[in-house]
Amino acid sequence: MAIEDDVLVIGGGLAGIAAAVGAHEQGARVRLVSHKQSTMRQASGLIDLLGYTPNGDGPVVDPFEAIEELPEGHPYERAGLDAVRAAMDMFDDATGEMYAGSHTDKNALVPTHGGAIKPTARYPDSAAPGIASAHGDTLFVGFDSMIEFDAPVAADHLAATGVPYETDGATIEFPGNLRDDAKVTRFAHLLDRDDEVAVDGTTMPVRTALAERVKEHIDGHDRVGFPAVLGDDNAAEVRAELADKLGASVFEVPMGPPSLPGLRLEDRLYEYLHEIGVRVSTGNPIVDVEQANGEIDRVVGDHTGREVPYKAQQYILATGGLVGKGIDSDREGVYEPVFDCHVPHPADRYDWFEDGAFDDHEFARFGVPVDTELRPLDADNVPEFENLRAAGSVLGGYDFPSEKSGSGVSLATGYAAGELAGDRV
Repeated sequence: MAIEDDVLVIGGGLAGIAAAVGAHEQGARVRLVSHKQSTMRQASGLIDLLGYTPNGDGPVVDPFEAIEELPEGHPYERAGLDAVRAAMDMFDDATGEMYAGSHTDKNALVPTHGGAIKPTARYPDSAAPGIASAHGDTLFVGFDSMIEFDAPVAADHLAATGVPYETDGATIEFPGNLRDDAKVTRFAHLLDRDDEVAVDGTTMPVRTALAERVKEHIDGHDRVGFPAVLGDDNAAEVRAELADKLGASVFEVPMGPPSLPGLRLEDRLYEYLHEIGVRVSTGNPIVDVEQANGEIDRVVGDHTGREVPYKAQQYILATGGLVGKGIDSDREGVYEPVFDCHVPHPADRYDWFEDGAFDDHEFARFGVPVDTELRPLDADNVPEFENLRAAGSVLGGYDFPSEKSGSGVSLATGYAAGELAGDRV
């Protein structure tokens, strides 16, 4: 017997979560099924709405204004501006004080671990004191056991962008010697618990020891930026204590994978799904689809070798793009592996990409085309299935890495797809 719900969301990333919330808010009984871990934990935790236009102009000051000018077929154009605003409101409600940026339509400029500045619409509260558009002499502090963040280089790069304040960097040894176990979560848990660490023949709490080492470099700086490892369960407490001991604002610099801000966001959003009553099944791929009369009748999940059918009135595909394997390719072509939806692409594989690594590659826009109800379209622009919608990076028609629009598109199209599906139940 099939597991029955009103709306079944396939995919557990940002788009899938937004879709589940959108459908739930329409009164639907919702289940989310996912196979692999979400790519959120590999992401910076920043919510980029639109940082650059498809033509490369930017950074965009007001992403909401710029979205209205996007061409037909772009996922934001398909979902509509009202859906973008509604999705951001939902995100703000779900994350509460964890995230900042909702006070304005304009992008903030957040320094990255490489010293670039990234236009973004929402950013973790832990990064807020460090946004580049706010003034204050800034000291970046890195740890010699964490080679992915070179604080002096990041400071030099930020200075080269022309920010109107001093930027400096210092690399120190993290108290307690974590050279043999320099994992992001190891730093965070030490600081969470304020464990005693050995320093110069004695022991002291790690937060105190860290502050003492940074004080040697503070030299009047107004704010101090650390790689994003400042606690997990007690992150706000860790930052507050370090700020008090240093006499300066303390902020986290978003990092690449594995990303503690990404993990925190994933934890919070799944907690939110639990709070509102969305059912979640993880670790189970969808391996078969049954259809009838132009609609999806049911899908079959693989539960460690046992086939389990799921049946719903409406389905939402949110399995990710090329990175998440929601879109896949082989020597024969490009395809969407769950429902075999149409994915437009040049027949000649050599037309998929250009010669230069940073050129305008065709493959960056590979994905499923949709109508304004976010239903996947076949090669004749006819909806593939009446009760299937698609959301997030499985969609085609945009280049999210160059636009800096991935998170925003996932939220907006996911939430809109969820609302539409929930409304049809």
